[in-house]
Amino acid sequence: MEFDAGHRIPSHKSSCKNLHGHRYAIEVTVKGDIIDEEQKSDFGMVMDFKDAKELIRQTIVTPWDHAFIVYEKDHEVINFLATLKDHKTVIFPKVPTAENMALVAMEKLKKVFDEKFKATIIPIKVRLYETPNNWAEAF
Repeated sequence: MEFDAGHRIPSHKSSCKNLHGHRYAIEVTVKGDIIDEEQKSDFGMVMDFKDAKELIRQTIVTPWDHAFIVYEKDHEVINFLATLKDHKTVIFPKVPTAENMALVAMEKLKKVFDEKFKATIIPIKVRLYETPNNWAEAF
């Protein structure tokens, strides 16, 4: 699944310290038992891909898509974004590197999957692409 978002890495030694954006792609790997009850819609699956996509969309893609993701201690940018009317800003608990975004995505997905499936289906890996050739993974 893909989404577009802006960010910056405030203390970066190079151009990533500037406001910029990416077309991110997120891959989520889940683990669970294959359903073996023939009368169930998900027979032969761990879960329907459509249902997995909807959970990922609600939890990560929709909140982060076309938002500016800003580190909670980057007060200069937070104050600037606050001057923009109806701006979609996501205040992030960590510097929004691909690595930290993958970690936060994994934390959020673990919580949502646990609430919905009570540990019968769990996310075991998030891979977040910042560009087609650069990604980070969280387990």
